[in-house]
Order: sequence, then C-alpha cells, then structure tokens
Amino acid sequence: MPRRIFHGTSLAGRTLEVGSAADIQLKPGEVILTFDDGPRPGKTEHILDTLEAHGVKATFLMLGSQAKAHPELAREVALRGNTVGNHTYDHADLAKMSRQDAMDDIARGATAIATVLDGAGGGLSPFFRFPYLAQTGFLRTSMLQGDVVVLDVDIDSKDYYAETADDVIQRTLKRLDARGSGIILFHDIHQRTVDLLPVFLDEIAARGYTVVSLKPRTPGVFGRSVVTASVAGVKTGQPAPF
Repeated sequence: MPRRIFHGTSLAGRTLEVGSAADIQLKPGEVILTFDDGPRPGKTEHILDTLEAHGVKATFLMLGSQAKAHPELAREVALRGNTVGNHTYDHADLAKMSRQDAMDDIARGATAIATVLDGAGGGLSPFFRFPYLAQTGFLRTSMLQGDVVVLDVDIDSKDYYAETADDVIQRTLKRLDARGSGIILFHDIHQRTVDLLPVFLDEIAARGYTVVSLKPRTPGVFGRSVVTASVAGVKTGQPAPF
C-alpha cells in the first residue's frame, strides 16, 4: 500500500466552475482527468463504466469526426454527467496550417460535436485542447478572445506509447506525486488506457487525491467566438458554436 500523501476521504472531489483558464486553480491533492481523441467504440464505454464505478467525472476532448461517426457514444459521455469539449475535427497539427485552415478545423470540430450533443447533458462546453499540444500565439489568443477555455496539460500519461499498462501507471503516478496536483492527459482510444484506469484510480485514492469535476460557469455553450470558418454547416463570418 503506498503511503498516504494527502488526506482525502473520497476520490470524488469538488466541482470547479470555470469561466476562463485562470479559474482552474487546484489545491494540493486535486486532479482533473481528461481524455482526448474519442469517442472510440469498445474503449470509451469501458472508461465511462470505470469512472462511474469510482464515482468520478472527467472531461472528454472529442474530435468532431469521431463524434460524428459515433453519435450515440458521444451522447452517452455527456448523459453520464461528464464534460465534453472540442479537440478539432480531425486532429491536425494546427501549428503547421494556415491561420484560416486552422480556425476552420477548430470551428468544424465544434460544429460537429455541438450538433451530435444537442439536448444531451450539458452539450458542448467551451473547453478546448490543441492536438499534439501544438499551437501558435495567434491561435491561442484567438481562442482566449473567443471565450474558449484552453486546457493545457500538467501530467501527460503518454498512454499512446507501446508500453504495458503498469508502465504508464507508474510513470503517471511519479509525475503526479512530484507535482502534487494537476490536469492529467489520457486518451480514450487505447486498450491499455482501459486496462490501467481502474488500477490508477485505486492508486490515487490510496494516496488521498481527489478528482475535481470541471464544468463551465454558465451551463452549455456560452460566450462569443472569433472563430469563423467556411466549412459545411458554418457560414463564413458567423461565429462557431463555442
């Protein structure tokens, strides 16, 4: 049994209502669970079951293409009380694209996800993460000016490496213990992540960590957006649905 670093009595922690990235202030022993790139049939639903069994919620940064391909699964994520954000339409490296193409891909992703989630749970939240964490000053500033909450990463599990589930668990725990809190990045598209998550959650519970549920300050999609796109479903000059 690992030594108890913190003194939480329940893995489920507080709900943090966020209107901007500056609002994400975690206390020692608090973590936010995030999952990128889904939803993925055969993987995402098992991750949802594990989260539910441990009484915690996560933030899922979905790809518009995946939400569109698997709409019922995307809706299930939201209906189970998890928060859904945007991760672009097809996971392109936005830093290598023209400004307009990058903004188009972000807007297209938001449109696809918002359409799929219409009426499900809290709908699309304003949370966004750059694929590969690759960004430019222009893109980040544009997101922030559009009242989009950019989610950075404090602890990257690197669950995409071809390693065992235990390797990922030990690396992630080491990094988490060194920081004492933070936003953890997983991906709900890998079997090793499905396999490791129950053990990982048991381990952080044993160490006294609590999982913070991230929610937008105003329910549903809110704020304005400077993102404009010339893509299917989004007319040039009109705001994307963030």
